[in-house]
Amino acid sequence: MLRYDIVDVFTDRAYAGNPLAVVHGGLDLTTEQMQAIAGEFHLSETVFPLPPTGDADYRVRIFTPGRELPFAGHPSVGAAWVLARDGLISIGDVVQECGAGLLPVRVDDHGAQVTGGAPEIGPALDGAALAAAVGLSPSDVDAAVPAGVAGAGVPYAFLVVAPDAVARAQPDPAAVRALTEGLVGLTVVSVDAAASAAHVRMFAPDVGVSEDPATGSAAVALAVFLVDRGVLAADGQTGFTVAQGAEIGRPSTLGVLVHADAGAAVRTSVWGTVTAVARGELVALP
Repeated sequence: MLRYDIVDVFTDRAYAGNPLAVVHGGLDLTTEQMQAIAGEFHLSETVFPLPPTGDADYRVRIFTPGRELPFAGHPSVGAAWVLARDGLISIGDVVQECGAGLLPVRVDDHGAQVTGGAPEIGPALDGAALAAAVGLSPSDVDAAVPAGVAGAGVPYAFLVVAPDAVARAQPDPAAVRALTEGLVGLTVVSVDAAASAAHVRMFAPDVGVSEDPATGSAAVALAVFLVDRGVLAADGQTGFTVAQGAEIGRPSTLGVLVHADAGAAVRTSVWGTVTAVARGELVALP
């Protein structure tokens, strides 16, 4: 039997934020078994903490219902908090090993802050086509911030729209999938630079997630994207908050920090609070 925890990440109350299954003791599981367990939980991600193979305090493998990811934010935040709560890692600064490499994590009694992977900027995208894929019109698109691809561990498509358009987005899964091949998903966002805030929705049908309540890996990628597009400062450190999930009844708040140099992001991190919800055992394995 394998023990598991269910926690809600990026929220200070249960039944909000992004739910996460943390499955313990899975060292002998095959990849296929891990994928089947993730499918059984059918949350946006399931994480398996494991002993490290390199110079780290622990290792994680992260699965959506559809496939394994090299990195994701809310499993990294949630796993670190659960491991620290259970005394398996120390409170303070630790290192997580995952498919994106060795990532610094700072964990406390309430949650964790996770550094993203290497910042990357991908190609520009057709904003009008992305807008149509989520039921919006070209007039909803912010022409001052051209659509494109960015990542900090895993890549996303970004479409910046008017503030009122985020809530109106209604994705066509087939259209989103066709336009985000090779990416995790499409992030629709409005930005209030004066308030250091963003409103985000993230659609990832290709990995089995119709809409994610809170996406830490998209939040750090968004920081990379906004620095590249000149929305955030070209040099120094900038922080902002991301609101996500309210449209599907799971309001979430993510904190993001980006360090930039000469117009390019060089390091990003995301942090948030974690709330315990349930604990149990898997009495049968796939």
